[in-house]
Parts: sequence; C-alpha cells; structure tokens
Amino acid sequence: MSILVYAENWDGRFRKSAFEAISYAKKASILFQTNVKTISIGAVDNTELERLGEFGTDKIISYPNINKSNGKAIALILEQEAKDCKLIILSNTFNAKTIAPRVSAKLMAGLITNVISHIDNTENICIKRQAFSSKAIEKTKLNSNIGVLTIAPNAFEINPNPGDCEIEINNKEIESDVVVLGKDVNKGKISLSEAEIVVSAGRGLKAAENWGMIEELADVLGAATACSKPVSDIGWRPHSEHVGQTGKAIAPNLYIAIGISGAIQHLAGVNSSKTMVAINTDPEAPFFKAADYGIIGDAFEVVPELITEIKNFKNN
Repeated sequence: MSILVYAENWDGRFRKSAFEAISYAKKASILFQTNVKTISIGAVDNTELERLGEFGTDKIISYPNINKSNGKAIALILEQEAKDCKLIILSNTFNAKTIAPRVSAKLMAGLITNVISHIDNTENICIKRQAFSSKAIEKTKLNSNIGVLTIAPNAFEINPNPGDCEIEINNKEIESDVVVLGKDVNKGKISLSEAEIVVSAGRGLKAAENWGMIEELADVLGAATACSKPVSDIGWRPHSEHVGQTGKAIAPNLYIAIGISGAIQHLAGVNSSKTMVAINTDPEAPFFKAADYGIIGDAFEVVPELITEIKNFKNN
C-alpha cells in the first residue's frame, strides 16, 4: 500500500501546488506508515524532477511522451499506478477537476474535493472540505477502500523533506484525443491560483491603458494581478485573470480589490482570501460588507499613494 500523487507541471516546471500535494501526502504516509509515489506527465527535465523529490516523495515516475492536456490518458495512468494505493492526491487545479472524477469512477473510490484538513486517523477518515463556493466547510467521511483527494490551493504548508528518491522514466505513449487550439496565458509574473497576494481591478479603472498602476502595485507587493468578469469580457485583460464564480477561485493571504463593486458572483471566487481590502469611490459598494479593510476614494489617487508608501516602507 502506498500514497499516489499526481504532480502537475506548467510548461515543464512544477509550481507551489505540486509541492503542497506532496507535502500533504508525506504527512499522510507517516500516519499510514507507507511510502509516497509521484506521477509526472509531460516533458520535464531531470533537474525539475529532482527538485520535486526534495519534498518527501520516495519515487517519481515520469511519462514525458503523454500530453498533459489529455485528462483521459492521465486518468488511465493513475488508475494503473494506483492498484496498491490507499490514497490518490491531486491539486485542486482546473485539469485535476477533469481527472479526479474519472479516476474515482474507474477505481470505485470516494472523491473529496477542495480538501482543507489533514487526515488524523487511519480508520474513520473524515476530512474537511470547502463547499458552496467556499462559503461553508463540510466534513466528509471516506467510506471506500481507496480515496481520491484534491487539495485546495494555499491551504497547506510546503514542507521540504529531502531523502532518497528513485526517478523512473516511462516512455509509454498514449494517442491524445485532445487538440489545443490556443492558450490564454496570465500576463502576470506570478501564478494567480498560487499567489499569496493578489491585486485585482474592475471597470472602475475606466480603460485598459490605466492598468499600469495595478501592475506596478502588484510588482512592489510581489503579487499576481487579476480582474473582474466585465473587464475580461470587454478585452481589457485576458480571461486567465478573471476571478469569480465563473472564473478562477483563489485563496490568497491578501486580496486587494480596486474599482470592483463586489457582485455576489465575484465574491464567490475570492471569499476564501485570508484578508480582503476594497478600494472604491462608492461607499455603498457591496464589497465593503465583505472586506476586512476598506478605502473610500478614487483609485487614481489612492493607488499611486499606496505604491509610494510601500516603496518608502521597503526602503526604510
């Protein structure tokens, strides 16, 4: 019996969510007194695989010739590799949401998504998960012999745990039934789904050319940039930056909303943020009811002042 992890990569590099999944699995493996086996799909060089091995996995099996966009093929690989596994751990990414249900159905395994708690016993496994667009916390009991878990982003610490890690390359090929027509890539320097700080803006910025101050604020904070749905719909920002119920759900430590009124659909995607700050000229904006801190003022006056003060604080 072992614990299986699917470590997703982006353009050949592993991000924070992959290390979170392995750290989670490593802690569970100590409880179950077993080992951790990790699957990597798509072309990844040995340096990245070795970096992955520093977080507690005992073995990495890399399938470089399989298209990482082919959820059906990945589910088949996980099904084959999970025959002796108690748990299968994935990050709660967009791709994982298409893979996890397939694996669960094939293995007759219980599926728990958006997991936010560690397993504390080996008998009656009961795990907390986010439900109803993260507005509620649900305790879910695992009644099957095998469990498939998807880990909520930024919910767990990354714990380096270097040790001996075997790396195996499997050159198996599975013909892909997926055709990628194009990619809408987040223009920010930091991955939005994994960012600890997010600076987001809405139609209050009035035009796409005014986004320079948002990017500058994000830069001084080491943050990712995001936007509301109307902004991505009219083409001011790419759809990959759209956060909300119909966009990306995020859970940063700090979320700064600038010129966003705070429609319920937007709040549904960001209400897992640890701290929320709203900047808006309208004192009746719904976002102020959800925010921990609020500034009633013109973004074109507030944001430049905020950038100046942060720079001064850093310099001192």
